[in-house]
Amino acid sequence: MELRHFRYFVALAEELHFTRAAKRLGISQPPLSQQIQQMEAELATPLFERSQRRVALTEAGRMFLAEARATLAQAARAEMVARRAGRGEIGELRVGLFASAPLLPAFARSILAFRRRLPDVHLSLREGPTFWQVDALQRRELDAGFLRCQATVDLPPDIAAVELFREPLMVAMHRDHPLAKKRGALPLPLLAGEDMIFFSRAVGTSLHEQLAALCRRHGFAPKVTQEVRENSTLLGLVATGLGIAVVPESLLRIRAGDVVSRRLDADDATTAVFVATPRDQESKLARALLACAIGG
Repeated sequence: MELRHFRYFVALAEELHFTRAAKRLGISQPPLSQQIQQMEAELATPLFERSQRRVALTEAGRMFLAEARATLAQAARAEMVARRAGRGEIGELRVGLFASAPLLPAFARSILAFRRRLPDVHLSLREGPTFWQVDALQRRELDAGFLRCQATVDLPPDIAAVELFREPLMVAMHRDHPLAKKRGALPLPLLAGEDMIFFSRAVGTSLHEQLAALCRRHGFAPKVTQEVRENSTLLGLVATGLGIAVVPESLLRIRAGDVVSRRLDADDATTAVFVATPRDQESKLARALLACAIGG
């Protein structure tokens, strides 16, 4: 039995007149009668009582009418869902984000704009560092990601990325630290020999490699004495005076004790936030997120 049979039956059940039902369907009366008879034969029960004066539903016909209407409604819904999904209006968007991304106004604006534009799309937000996100994008386990790195050259060629904004790297320290007494930006060589608190390599943040490269260019290796996994832990330990930390400026929105900061004065002492997608395989939903992120 095909959907057209359900439409024929519902039209006749509502009109209870073959001529009017056929006109409503845009067909002639004989094909309608034939299709109804075929349905009744297939169901092995009459759906209508017919006489020269009237057409009426049988008990089976009355019960079948409710199911036929539900079937047509579900079919219409399935068609609508497919069309909206094809236009990128519904579905699921899997988005990666690094741990401090929610602290960024640009991230909040992007997500809010996307929710307003496509309220029926389910956003599945998955926290993870940049290296994990890149791997997930390559495996198509993420559709888009908010990444932190210094430049797009740090990303594989099969990942496309658009820079949202760039921010300076800051030196965070206890207010009683000797470096806190200096005014203005701190030259990077002043960090040589200082006890530093930084993210563990196992976390997979791009900041680890960037700091090491900055220090190498100035002739020393960072003296990392404490490694952590969480942003709040890092700043909390800085507040105890155990060491200093080099962090993106936005991370200092996490308030921790007597922590003060100074800008790091060094070439390339900046970090950027990008929205990344698999190159040449962006979904419509990922393109919509990107448009929201860049204000399009």
